[in-house]
Amino acid sequence: MTEVQQMSGCVEEDEDRAESPGPSGLSVKSDQSMGKPITFSHEPGASETKGQNQRQRAESPGPSGLSVKSDRSMRPPINFSHEPGASETKDQFAVSVDEQTSRCPLCQDVLKDPVSTSCGHRFCRRCISSYWDQSGPPGDSCCPQCGQRPRTGRGPQSIFDVGLQKVLDEHKISLRSRFEHVTEGTEGTGSRTLLNRIFTELYITEGQSEEVNTQHEVMQLETTSKKKTVQDTPIKCCDIFKALPDQQGSIRVVLTNGVAGVGKTFSVQKFALDWAEGLENQDVNLLIVLSFRELNLIRDQQHSLLTLLHVFYPTLEKVRAEELAVCKPLFIFDGLDESRLSLDFSSRTLVSDVTHTSSVNVLLTNLIQGNLLPLALVWITSRPAAANQIPPTCVARVTEVRGFTDDQKDEYFRKRSRSEDLSSRIISHIKTSRSLHIMCQVPVFCWISATVLEHMLTTEQRGELPKTLTDLYSHFLLVQTKRKKNKYDKGRETSPQELMKADSDFLLKLGRLAFEHLQKGDIMFYQEDLERCGLSVTEASVYSGIFRRESVIFQKSVYCFVHLSVQEFLAAVYMFHCFTNRKTEVLQDFFKKKVDDDDVGCTSLDVFLNAAMKKSLQSENGHLDLFVRFLHGLCLESNHRLLGGLLGQTQNSPEIIQRVIENLKKMNTRNISPDRSINIFHCLTEMNEQSVHQEIQEFMKSKNRGQRLSVIHCSALAYMLQMSEEVLDELDLSKYRTSYQGKQRLIPAVELLQFDRDQLFFSGLSSEVQPLTPERPGPELEQAAGFRSEAAVFWTGESTL
Repeated sequence: MTEVQQMSGCVEEDEDRAESPGPSGLSVKSDQSMGKPITFSHEPGASETKGQNQRQRAESPGPSGLSVKSDRSMRPPINFSHEPGASETKDQFAVSVDEQTSRCPLCQDVLKDPVSTSCGHRFCRRCISSYWDQSGPPGDSCCPQCGQRPRTGRGPQSIFDVGLQKVLDEHKISLRSRFEHVTEGTEGTGSRTLLNRIFTELYITEGQSEEVNTQHEVMQLETTSKKKTVQDTPIKCCDIFKALPDQQGSIRVVLTNGVAGVGKTFSVQKFALDWAEGLENQDVNLLIVLSFRELNLIRDQQHSLLTLLHVFYPTLEKVRAEELAVCKPLFIFDGLDESRLSLDFSSRTLVSDVTHTSSVNVLLTNLIQGNLLPLALVWITSRPAAANQIPPTCVARVTEVRGFTDDQKDEYFRKRSRSEDLSSRIISHIKTSRSLHIMCQVPVFCWISATVLEHMLTTEQRGELPKTLTDLYSHFLLVQTKRKKNKYDKGRETSPQELMKADSDFLLKLGRLAFEHLQKGDIMFYQEDLERCGLSVTEASVYSGIFRRESVIFQKSVYCFVHLSVQEFLAAVYMFHCFTNRKTEVLQDFFKKKVDDDDVGCTSLDVFLNAAMKKSLQSENGHLDLFVRFLHGLCLESNHRLLGGLLGQTQNSPEIIQRVIENLKKMNTRNISPDRSINIFHCLTEMNEQSVHQEIQEFMKSKNRGQRLSVIHCSALAYMLQMSEEVLDELDLSKYRTSYQGKQRLIPAVELLQFDRDQLFFSGLSSEVQPLTPERPGPELEQAAGFRSEAAVFWTGESTL
């Protein structure tokens, strides 16, 4: 039963509030249901009430059970009533004498936003809503004070007049029109597809890992793919506001995490479309979707919540403040990681009135905290790194979008391919590369893979199908360049080198944009960002396959690459071009050293890549890991044949390539976390260097394991165990002879151990080996994890294996 339905039959707005001897402008909250809003400008002394809407709400001393629903995610409010001179404070409401003596029977506090039942008793709107929500079936809802039942039935029709219902119906039609078609990677009406036709259900879980992860998002996928256990609580997108059977109370604020391109925005669109079509969550009366990309455009403006809605949804201009108060709205804020707002949850600037004007930052924080429209639901989506902007005390549920399961990947490829045979060949090839298969958890990566493989399998220019990320993205850039040429510049067929050379000027400008903003951590751009790199809006629009324009409000556009990995690839292409063309200023700015230094010379490819690898390992969050992985892949001759016209000439003789490989194997990572050091092995993989992998395979097959493992061998072993489809339930560390640093490199594999007894993953290790404690004794741990007795010394670090 919804709060709106409960209120409709039993609540009659209190119209006695004109008795208050204070100016009516001071009691605007309690006038919400009046037909005609009060005009403040004609009230005597109105200028003295400027800060009236920022009063802190007094903390209720009443029974917590009655307000648990609406107070679930709020910080404890400050009670100003005990402060000396509080009634004279400019930024607080003036409290009338009647309100001081009129108390809510449920919370025993001064009435806040009072409403009346049909029997005439008055309560705080929030208290009575919470009381009814816990009172059972509709027939049991009655006045908490006298027990009288409502005179009328509970239905939304008794709350909304015909005019308001018509506006809300028009809003649903508008939302349906906005979300029923989507674009995958590209823009333009020609490529728009029905969302319901291509949408594949995503794997979403409640909760998220509490570990501090310093890996690049792509690398996180490779480990989380192994951590789908019975502990996971899968949840459908349409059910994120519904409490599980073992949960009590309601869920007001939901925070959804997920790596770039994993499907958070598609999930929002599907949620909104199902609501607009009347299929799901019909207890919500009004659904508002706002992206941070759009909110960024008005970050310097002042708005009330009501005018903010009017700006983004003109169809709601007829909705008045008192009507919004009786709705059950849901606000969806998509893409917190793209926000350029300063969300300050420690600020004491409170807003509790939808007509009060403030900054966009303040409006959002008050809405999330529950100060503004306390009954409103809020859903926020974000990439993991930005999610900590929202205090945990404000969030009732955290979910994580994990992307596609293996079955969902297959379903996606079959949905989008033109034939069963073609989709089967694509699926078969993806499965031959464990790395590509794991990356296909991300829907956008599935689209990139399908785009490349469909082209290669259905055209004469087949060649060897890509097996590494650099191969795949080099082909992707080539395919999109060909499509652009066929669409805008028809002519004779040209070789890949000629194609890249013809568009090199534009692609390098795009690469510069990608490179400069990758260092800043930006993934979205505005027209001024493009112009700073010499790009015109017209140029950018013709490369929609890799760079997307999103038209938003105020005739201003937002731009982004189709996926973060595409930005990282083009950034690597630009950086490689700068190296081969001796653009010392760019190199010096990146390495923060003079290019004639011994370790940053631009005369040798191996020195350049070694310096880039060291630079990436210094990053605290791994934001350069995929970038440097692409850099190593680009030095191969096979990729030069595809992108030679773009990369420029370089000395990549077998001798130099071998020096690059040796540098990677000898890389000193003593102060680097084990998770991050695995990227060294990824770089070797991008260079098609399989010797380490083969040596480890031979080592694992050998019965005599007396050979001492090098540090790079330990990274390779950890990587192979992570990539294995089998769940690891035993790791006898006594079999492996290596150094202390080598042991640390094995930690990522140990983190995946599955306890046979409890079916749990042991993931308590960080970058340092943790000592055993009384709470986690050695013998128990050995038994549970299937360890040999010698393996326990690994945990204490007291001996060499």
